Parts: sequence; structure tokens; C-alpha cells
Amino acid sequence: MSQPIDPMQEALALAQRAIGLSDPNPRVGCVITAADGRVLGRGHTQRAGGPHAEVMALRDLQARGESARGATAYVTLEPCSHHGRTPPCCDALIDAGVARVVMALEDPNPLVAGQGAARLRAAGIAVEVGELAEAARELNIGFFSRMQRGRPWVRLKAAVSLDGRTALNNGASQWITGAAARADGHAFRKRAGAVLTGVGTVLDDNPRLDVRLVESALQPLRVIVDSRLETPPASRILDAPGEVLVYAALDDPPRGAALRDRGAQIAFAPGAGGKVDLPAMLANLASRGINELHVEAGHKLNGSFVREGLVDEFLIYMAPRLLGIGRELAAFGPLDTLDASLALRFVSVTPIGDDLRLIARPLAPAATIA
Repeated sequence: MSQPIDPMQEALALAQRAIGLSDPNPRVGCVITAADGRVLGRGHTQRAGGPHAEVMALRDLQARGESARGATAYVTLEPCSHHGRTPPCCDALIDAGVARVVMALEDPNPLVAGQGAARLRAAGIAVEVGELAEAARELNIGFFSRMQRGRPWVRLKAAVSLDGRTALNNGASQWITGAAARADGHAFRKRAGAVLTGVGTVLDDNPRLDVRLVESALQPLRVIVDSRLETPPASRILDAPGEVLVYAALDDPPRGAALRDRGAQIAFAPGAGGKVDLPAMLANLASRGINELHVEAGHKLNGSFVREGLVDEFLIYMAPRLLGIGRELAAFGPLDTLDASLALRFVSVTPIGDDLRLIARPLAPAATIA
């Protein structure tokens, strides 16, 4: 005998399908059920400018010849109440005649922020909030970060040996971890609105930094932190599909022209010492609609992100091997006391092939997300 479905759990599973599709919009799923629990329609958010989850579920319902009158809509985020690229979803639910809306979370977007729920209640629809809220928030943690802090959620990814080395002393690093871990890393790239590296990694490794090992409807923006515009125009990162944005501190017109000729955009964020101002860069990325920033850089740039307290999450793939003397994950310090170290908490520890995936977050983030 089959188990009855949990509509909100199914809505969350639908929302997962919007990863790599809906950015910069949040990943939202919707399930509409009849009074007897029968599913009438399902949907998730489409590409930006396309229909949201509620409209997709209503279309699915109509295609089945069903009616939403008196039904319950389970949605993983508050239905929008404003005219953006699409009409308000709360109006679509009101017009369809639903009797009840169960939403996991209030939308942090100031253009919504409770107004969708208020409009539904004003129309006589019962509204409940909070079911599976933490899971729904995790799915859209970057969207919450951008709306509440004005900066993306920064995830720093690295592959390391058991003794914490990211490369040999000569810089060789391919491949510390196995194929399964590399594919899993691409799944996290898919989550991100942008994948960032430094010019040192471009010069040493000549990476593409696109999503190849898993399917994705969209390619993330590729970002290079390059203070003096030293990225070679022949770099593979400029050949991969999608857009490239170079952040610089100092202008060099000939180098800048060569990069623009290769299709790159250039933004200036000058900071101390002729370096890129990383917090200013993050604010600018947020203004461009980047929710999650996936950092795959070398030990020096990683150290700058750590030293400035900008990393929200560490995504570490650990291989069961020892490298001895080599390059560290992040170059910062030296510290005088253990109390000065960055304290983390493990969020998850998961075997991936022969390696381990460790996800850890700082105990005291620079700015919390409500």
C-alpha cells in the first residue's frame, strides 16, 4: 500500500528542479490538492521572466481538467504580490478560487515581505506559514542573503588531501579527488549564480569554470578577480559558454580592450594596496542578481576571503591521501593563539565515491540571515 504524499515535501522536491534554471528568482515549488488530499496540479518556477510555481501548478491543474475552487495550495515561498516580469501569483490563486494557502516561508523580498499573504487573507483565503521552513530557506539561502544582507551567499570550494593540502609545492593539483567528487562539485557550481576564481588560478591552471559534468539549463556567470587585468585573452575561461566578468583595481586600457574583444565585461572595485575591494565586489554582484557565489580559487585569494570574514560556507572534498609539503587551503595568519582561529561547525559529512564531502559554516558569521 502506497504512503500518502506530503504536499509540502513534494513542493520542495519540485523546487529543487529550479536549480540552475530560475536564477536570479528563488527556487519555488507548488502543489495544489483537493479536500480529500488528491493532487490536482504541480509546478515549479521557470526561467526568469517565465511563469512562477503557482501559475505552473494552476496550468497543470487546468490541463488535467480539474478546478482549484476550494483547494489548498502548498508553496515553498510566499506567493508574490507585485508586478515584475510576471503578474502577481497571489492574484492567480485568488482568481482560481483556492480556499487555503500553506507556505513554508515569508518572502524576504521587500516588494513582497508579507504583502502576498495579506492580500490572500483579505480575499478570504486561509493562510498558514512555517511548514518545512528551514528546508525551504536552505534551498534559497542565497536569495535570502541577497535580499537581507545585500550580498551573495559565499561558498568556498576546495579539494584537499587528508593533511589539508590543495596542491603540491609545485602547484600540481589534478586530480586530488576522484571523478564522483568532481561531478558533485559541478552540481554545486550549478547552484550558483556565479563561479569565481583569481587570476593566479587562471594563469596556473587555465580552467573553464563552467558546468559540464551535470546538466544545467543555465551557465553561471564566471568571475575573475584580476587587480591588474593580467588575464590572458587566450584563456579557456573566455571560451566556455556564458558570460565572464573581470573585477579589477587598476585600469590598463590595452589589456582591458583585449579582454573586451574576447567578450569579457570589466568592473572596477579598487581597494587598499592596489587590490580588488572584495566586499564592494560582493555588493556589486548582488546588484547584478547573484544569489550564491561559488569560489574556486587559490590559497592566496581564499585567504583574503577568510581573513575578511566573507565566507559563509566551506565546501571541502577530502581525499584519503597525504601530500606532505604543499599549498594550503587558505593563506592567512600566522595566528598567535587558537582562540584567534576561525571556528566552524560541520553541517554535513558525506561520502562521495572514495572521498568525503565536508560542509562547514562559521560559528559567528559576519552578518546573520534572519
